[in-house]
Amino acid sequence: MARIDYIDDPDAPQANSVVPSVVAIVRDDDGRVLMIHKSDNDKWALPGGGHEIGESIAETVVREVKEETGYDVEVVGISGTYTNPHHLMAYDDGEVRQQFSIAFRAKLIGGSPRTSSESKQVRWVPPMELADLDIHPSMRLRIKHALSDRESPFVG
Repeated sequence: MARIDYIDDPDAPQANSVVPSVVAIVRDDDGRVLMIHKSDNDKWALPGGGHEIGESIAETVVREVKEETGYDVEVVGISGTYTNPHHLMAYDDGEVRQQFSIAFRAKLIGGSPRTSSESKQVRWVPPMELADLDIHPSMRLRIKHALSDRESPFVG
């Protein structure tokens, strides 16, 4: 499903849903960051997705990383919360979602790389090479916060 992101855009469509979602910041022993090349907006991103009924939010992280990358992870902490009501995602099925995302740190515990319907490519990226990738500004902010030593994970 295709998606268009709007941030602080007065011409953006009106939101009609809010879905709690997660992203995972997973680093390997060399400090590289696990990234996916997304199918819906053709940008690079941290693995993640929407929370489903019947699972804990940590289970959402584990499931989404496995689905999109093939890797098994364990959640170790929160690096930020993101609830900007002026960041909207319009999907081609008519849904216009207001951002509600929690970024988690997770450690790799197994699995092997594979793509999915949501990820065209799975890659471990050295932090210095992240600037070379086409990453949405809101995702870049999550990565920046996760790689810094901030005292509080709460963004707003």
